[in-house]
Amino acid sequence: MASDPARFAFTVEARDGKARTGRIEMRRGEIRTPAFMPVGTAATVKAMKPEAVRATGADVILGNTYHLMLRPGAERVAKLGGLHKFMNWQRPILTDSGGYQVMSLSDLRKLTEEGVEFRSHLDGSKHMLSPERSMEIQRLLGSDIVMCFDECPKTDRPRDEIAASMELSMRWAQRSRDAFDAGGEHAASAALFGIQQGALDQELRGRSAEALRSIGFDGYAIGGLAVGEGQEAMFATLDFAPGQLPEDAPRYLMGVGKPDDLVGAVERGVDMFDCVLPTRSGRNGQAFTWAGPLNLRNAKHAEDTGPLDERCTCPTCATYSRAYLHHLQKSGEILGAMLVTEHNLSFYQQLMARMREAIRSGQFATFAAAFRRDYRSG
Repeated sequence: MASDPARFAFTVEARDGKARTGRIEMRRGEIRTPAFMPVGTAATVKAMKPEAVRATGADVILGNTYHLMLRPGAERVAKLGGLHKFMNWQRPILTDSGGYQVMSLSDLRKLTEEGVEFRSHLDGSKHMLSPERSMEIQRLLGSDIVMCFDECPKTDRPRDEIAASMELSMRWAQRSRDAFDAGGEHAASAALFGIQQGALDQELRGRSAEALRSIGFDGYAIGGLAVGEGQEAMFATLDFAPGQLPEDAPRYLMGVGKPDDLVGAVERGVDMFDCVLPTRSGRNGQAFTWAGPLNLRNAKHAEDTGPLDERCTCPTCATYSRAYLHHLQKSGEILGAMLVTEHNLSFYQQLMARMREAIRSGQFATFAAAFRRDYRSG
């Protein structure tokens, strides 16, 4: 299915090897690629105001279907004017389908062709999540980029199980497409992404990509990675997986990752990312810097009057010392989580901006080599 440029248009503006930079144009704003999406699981990017998230350079954020359907409820969000109004974020929002969270509830779910019956981790209440219901929830939320419903098996499962799971996900992808297209006004203004599965297997991922191509989506995600297989295995899969997907659509690597994961994935042709790591780490005193990650709880920072990262331009680095951030973290002060989260999200957006610039100038290989040298030395 071809994209309607009035609601969704993807343009590649420059390439350097497999790496590429461009933009996605949507009715709520432009998304510069490669793009990192901060995760706003429960209609909030933890420890951040929406305007502060935007100030870091974020063009789009991610919301979580599973958590929002349970609390406060998709119907309630719709009644209150939709997710954008509810959380005061007026730029694009991508919502995941809920499949990954449901699949992680191995002791609380029952998988059938129809969908997944599961019990809420909050109160034990019973729910059914199917491709049709997932599309309905994302429509009620008012998502700009909707993800089709899929199953995400662990990469260490037997090949026949991974193949069966992939084939089920492709049947669910068709049902997601049909249900999305029946969504009336929302379908006319939002985009739908398919999700490639197949674990680490090139042939299975090729079959998945072929099935998704035949259905037709606005964008294509690479699912089923960053689930414990390790960076080497993930990169080996990314050596072929992005190239199996359409060249003229954005490629989204779900749930990734560490800064060096992002550089390696862009190098292999990925355009979009999301991960809880910068916000979760910020709440736990881990900061990402151009010299590598550091633990602010470490006593060596107790009397360090220097900034968190001399190469960072964020407000935290311009205003507060490592000693003060160490004190906040050791004291369990909320401000500590806020300031380090702000830095981490700013660092991730600065990293994406520098990658976009390096691709445009034809210097991505040089940038990536310098990044790895400096980052690992930290």
